[in-house]
Amino acid sequence: MFVVCLDGSLPAYHLHRGFGAGARNWLLQFEGGGWCNDIESCLERAKSRRGSTRYMTKWEVFSGILSNNASLNPDFYNWNRVKLRYCDGASFAGDAVFKNGTSLLYFRGQKIWEAIILDLLPKGLGQARKALLSGCSAGGLASFLHCNNFTKYLPSDASVKCLSDAGFFLDERDITSNHTMRYFVKDLVSLQGVEKNLDENCTASSLDFPELCFFPQYALKFITTPFFILNSAYDVYQFHHILVPSSADPHGHWNRCKLNPAACNPEQLNTLQGSSILPYTILLLNLQKS
Repeated sequence: MFVVCLDGSLPAYHLHRGFGAGARNWLLQFEGGGWCNDIESCLERAKSRRGSTRYMTKWEVFSGILSNNASLNPDFYNWNRVKLRYCDGASFAGDAVFKNGTSLLYFRGQKIWEAIILDLLPKGLGQARKALLSGCSAGGLASFLHCNNFTKYLPSDASVKCLSDAGFFLDERDITSNHTMRYFVKDLVSLQGVEKNLDENCTASSLDFPELCFFPQYALKFITTPFFILNSAYDVYQFHHILVPSSADPHGHWNRCKLNPAACNPEQLNTLQGSSILPYTILLLNLQKS
């Protein structure tokens, strides 16, 4: 079975080795970059760095929690730090192939995740003392989808935690009461063969709509590994694509508000603050002291 990106190119990751007290600690971060839920958008994605390693840079700057600068990243600067490059379009969770004689797409995100982990285990991950699985945006969603599985690969006495940064995407109706995001996810799950890789306990509890387990709000209660969540109150993606997608605002009444929440009128602010998106804001806990 091919373990490849959308276009058939080989997947990739970047590794900075840990040292000193962090030599047996590991931080893995899923790269983000949205999703594709139909053939047209996936074909376009396959021609970019979001769907092919052919278009990716060979060298990546490690910043934020991946930095090796002790003053900027005092908690993780000396850990083994890994960036998993994103080239499948389903948060590392698909397993299918599309071909119609003229087009060929590989939806192998789940296999990419498994292959990278298996490659890292003999490089020291298999003897980890501490490990943190993280990700941002679509990569933050991937940390929900793979958190429990990540723990199973590691020593039983290892301290394992997961972190999602801006990855708590919600199954929420838009301003016209349509389930725009739910329909998007349903198509994505079907096209990329994601359902079989979702948490079995979650899908068993959502038999009529198993694709809902792609949403963290349904999957989280089945995650047994300690989990940290960071999400902005006015998350740009959720505001622009879930609550007020372009299809729900054809005349652009929300354009100024979407560009700057301070420009929202009282009615729009009431709509935003009354949605179920805002109450899910959770502060990032101190990972080192937990």
